[in-house]
Amino acid sequence: MDWNFRPAQELAAALRAGEVSSVELTEAAIAGIERDEGRINAICVSDFDRARAAAHDADQAFGRGEDRPLLGIPVTVKESYNMAGTPTTWGMPQYRDFVPAEDAVQVSRLKAAGAVVLGKTNVPLGLQDLQSFNEIYGTTNNPWDHGRTPGGSSGGSAAALAAGFGALSIGSDIGGSLRTPAHFCGIYAHKPTLGLVANRGMVPPTTPALPVDLDLAVVGPMARTARDLMLLLDVMAGPDPLTRGVAHKLTLPPARHQRLSDFRVLILDEHPFIATSSAVRAGVNRVADALIDAGAHVERHTALLPDLAEAATLYTQLLFSGTSARFPDDAYEQLRKRAAALGADDESLGAARLRAMVFSHRDWIQADSRREVHRHGWRQLFAEFDAVVCPITPTPAFVHDHDPDLLQRLIDIDGVAYPYLDQLVWAGLATMPGLPATAIPAGLSPDGLPVGVQLIGPMFEDRTPLRLAELLEQQIGGFTAPA
Repeated sequence: MDWNFRPAQELAAALRAGEVSSVELTEAAIAGIERDEGRINAICVSDFDRARAAAHDADQAFGRGEDRPLLGIPVTVKESYNMAGTPTTWGMPQYRDFVPAEDAVQVSRLKAAGAVVLGKTNVPLGLQDLQSFNEIYGTTNNPWDHGRTPGGSSGGSAAALAAGFGALSIGSDIGGSLRTPAHFCGIYAHKPTLGLVANRGMVPPTTPALPVDLDLAVVGPMARTARDLMLLLDVMAGPDPLTRGVAHKLTLPPARHQRLSDFRVLILDEHPFIATSSAVRAGVNRVADALIDAGAHVERHTALLPDLAEAATLYTQLLFSGTSARFPDDAYEQLRKRAAALGADDESLGAARLRAMVFSHRDWIQADSRREVHRHGWRQLFAEFDAVVCPITPTPAFVHDHDPDLLQRLIDIDGVAYPYLDQLVWAGLATMPGLPATAIPAGLSPDGLPVGVQLIGPMFEDRTPLRLAELLEQQIGGFTAPA
């Protein structure tokens, strides 16, 4: 039996029933990686010896009658997480030899839950791209089409899951880095509510692994089923023990509903700053039709929706104002001069990016204050709706583009070129206010590429979009392995 594409929940049941051992699952996963990794290049750091030892220990634990949520299940970890004894480079050549001394808090939680870590997955340089390539580890290919990207920055994890390399993975997200790879590779991912999941140890090389309340950025689970996302989120969720005591238990409210017919859903597929491809629009409509067929209350317009143009601008400002903090003085001065030369009437996202990179603290405080107004708008919207269904990015996976200047890249949307970074606006819709968002498969494009959508839910009600994802999986299907 081929275990490599089975959901983690099924693997856990089979392990508990004695139908398979963790050693067998681990050897099957390693064999699959060794067979197919040359074409995908998702696992940039293998850790097979320790994985085999962990699998042996898991089988012994089962023999003693022990049980833990992920006991014996093979998983992978995004390269950007510190894992003692393995490199953490973030794809930056100057840190190719950096090996942290301790595990990130989420790696510790995986191991405590009994997971068998096969290795680490590839990322873009500095985690700053919607693709996954760097000088150290090379380019990760999309398992559905090797000439296309699996997304970024958690692209290695998404490609690994789509290729059957482990049942679960953990990634991170500030610009759609969990959701975009899930969309491009046909898997599931969940961007948790901001602050729900501790992030210590998911830091750039040599940076002290301290508990930090990040703005916008989160860490979260990736899987091949919606139920597996919830399984992994339950392991990951909770505050950092360094700041909130040893226990990390956290009680999330239950999903608002258990049946599709009870959900109230807002559907969005148009954005004022960028077009939506016909393939992605079809995916959104497929989900909308499934909801309608199941008797859910579905709307496409509401006066409660915060202004999408202002939301995109605010997200751009908050995201890019943090990127230039460590720039050399001369580079920062060049940015300042370029920003000063912009026309006062230029309200493009490109202008917003440039101005944000030289924000004063006063500018940032003003943007943050406007964010709070949007958060209140979302609270009002979620009094009338349970979830919002919308795109993750405007297109399916695109062809590899390694132009080092992201500002010069373009994204083709049904024959029309748009600035590459403008495609972040859909991901930013949930990121800017800190809302949970679950990425789900929604079919294939006419070219046979996966198309996903995101289900945005109310703050700290992560179980609501996750339950909706599970119900939709039953209605329209979920992950299918690439041919």
